[in-house]
Amino acid sequence: MANNVQVDAVGDACPIPVVKTLKALASLGGAGTVETLVDNEVAVQNLTRMAHEKGCEVSSEQLGERRFRVTLIAPEGMSVVDGEADEASCLVPAAKNLVIQVSSDTMGAGSDELGRNLMKAFVYAVTQQDELPATMLFYNGGAHLTCEGSPCLDDLKALAEQGVEILTCGTCLNHYGIADKLAVGEVTNMYVICQKLEQASHVVRP
Repeated sequence: MANNVQVDAVGDACPIPVVKTLKALASLGGAGTVETLVDNEVAVQNLTRMAHEKGCEVSSEQLGERRFRVTLIAPEGMSVVDGEADEASCLVPAAKNLVIQVSSDTMGAGSDELGRNLMKAFVYAVTQQDELPATMLFYNGGAHLTCEGSPCLDDLKALAEQGVEILTCGTCLNHYGIADKLAVGEVTNMYVICQKLEQASHVVRP
């Protein structure tokens, strides 16, 4: 039996890294070491949780951007029952792919003045959340918010600096004649907007 096994799970979605690692642990036939390479921290967390449940010593290190090595040391007597690997599931859920979709420079219906104040307050509130959105999409009247003179500009720039993707519809910018006024984020198109919405796990529309 091998007493040192390496597993390449780079690019594999949950729970495949756990499945591969459990099968590698089973191949040890007793004490030994399994080193698993993954490309995200969620996989590291899942493997760490699984290792603790199996009574293994576990450590992890980041080798580079989006590259991690998780080392499991299995004790003598550790076993993996038949079918256990194939039934593995994600112990730590993947982070939400939250997208905020903004189609107007006002929030709600009624008073436009109130609506603009509400939208400014909403964007500020986004900056204060523990979990920031992955992407903010601006189209139609919402395109004004990412341009010069927008009351939300400072908050949107702060979000962009923290890694939030700010995308504004190019057709909308051209329609309103403000394409040269874009002050934060990037210009996008309807194909990308559709793709971002389809891939989102959660969509918020203020």
